[in-house]
Amino acid sequence: MASERQVSRMIKQGFLSSDPTLSFNLPSSTTPPQMKMVSNNGRSNRSLNNLSPPYTTTPVYPDHQNQTLFQIMSEEQNHQSKISKIMKEFEDLNCYGRGDVRLTVIGKDGHTRISMDVHKRVLLEKSGFFRDTLRGRDQGVVMQSVEISDCDDVEVYLETLVLMYSHDLKRRLMDEDVSRVLAFLKVSADIMFETGIESCLECLEAIPWSEDEEEKVVTQLSQLQLCDLAAEVLQRVSSEPSTSTRADDIFLRLLSGVMQAKDDKARREMRTLISRFFRENSSDHSNRLDVSKDSLYSLCHRCLSSLILCLSEVTGIDDCRVDRGVLMAQVAQEAENMRWIVDILIDRKIGDEFVKLWADQKELALLHSRIPTMYRHEISKITAQLCIAIGRGHILVPKDSRFSLLSTWLEALYEDFAWMTRSSRSVDKKLVEDGLSQTILTLPLLQQQTILLTWFDRFLSKGDDCPDIQKAFEVWWRRAFIRQYAAEQDSSHLQITVCDHPD
Repeated sequence: MASERQVSRMIKQGFLSSDPTLSFNLPSSTTPPQMKMVSNNGRSNRSLNNLSPPYTTTPVYPDHQNQTLFQIMSEEQNHQSKISKIMKEFEDLNCYGRGDVRLTVIGKDGHTRISMDVHKRVLLEKSGFFRDTLRGRDQGVVMQSVEISDCDDVEVYLETLVLMYSHDLKRRLMDEDVSRVLAFLKVSADIMFETGIESCLECLEAIPWSEDEEEKVVTQLSQLQLCDLAAEVLQRVSSEPSTSTRADDIFLRLLSGVMQAKDDKARREMRTLISRFFRENSSDHSNRLDVSKDSLYSLCHRCLSSLILCLSEVTGIDDCRVDRGVLMAQVAQEAENMRWIVDILIDRKIGDEFVKLWADQKELALLHSRIPTMYRHEISKITAQLCIAIGRGHILVPKDSRFSLLSTWLEALYEDFAWMTRSSRSVDKKLVEDGLSQTILTLPLLQQQTILLTWFDRFLSKGDDCPDIQKAFEVWWRRAFIRQYAAEQDSSHLQITVCDHPD
């Protein structure tokens, strides 16, 4: 009732037309907003200009076919309430008396039609569009009528016109959300309301955005083509080319920071976060942020140097010294760092060089054999990691590199297997066994035989403490003694006959 009394009062005072017909039918056309001027005797002149926005959106209208009468009446009452609120704000801001321009805003449906009396002096002062279209057309006319049709959102158009009367637009926009400010910005750009454009951009630059709102801001500002005006707003999500070229340094700094972290919990959390960054980056091929292969391998060499240094110190100190525990913690951390970098290499499909690098670590493997299993098994997880990747086809390396890898590290993997699978929930025993089996089966048959016969003897003595690769053993047996794919010379001869074909 209060809203109805307010609307009635607006009608009596001349601020609101007495004949708006509020309807929500689907639009019959999608033409851009148009403006036309009508003289005081009601006869229409020619169309003055098209109010073509920089971009168009598809309006959403309620579908009466899926609504009850109560819902329809509720929506119309809500619409009336919003219009009443807009007109109340206009009354409070209006210090010029009765208007001399009857401005009518018509929705895309052609039926939603709201009129209000505004002031030509305000339109000419605030809007470049109205300056171009109204100036010089008031000869002998007491009241001019202007219609803006095919509006996406009548309420937003009206409210933007009311904003022209505000003396502190920045304060007025403070309580509005991002979507609402973008709507005001669109209409301000349509009618070339310079102060409105600047105030909306200042507001967008200062208020926080959610991720969904961020996408809307970037998309709409690019569509509005405000160029330099929007550059400051977009600085939040864009960078200069010089910043992009430093992406490799940034990633390298982040990786190094995590690897050297003192707090275990913080290191795990940041490692998970940065790994997600890499996955997102690798899935978006257009993303310019990346870390180079050389940077990743430099970290690998750093970890290897640290591992060799730590193991050398461990094997060279007196067993009674307490420093041994500290050194072993460092060994575990460096091995964990190495596995993390190897994961990144595998995910980026550049892990092939690391297989050869790891296979060449004869000194490290020798030092590894001199350390108690309970401390060294973290290092053997790297070998298991590579076997899993090779067995799945995620790393493609020549057979010489695969055999060299197993020649250097397979014995250590056998020795540490029980500790690996029992002391860490992160190690999947079956996954390691399958990866090892597949890696062995990619080798030439004689190399398979050498490795699997050695495994056979170890398995009989160690049982569950040894990887169970019986499936690989069965495949090798069938290849060697049942199928026996002998490389026989092809005795067939391919004959090619060439003859002329008559036309």
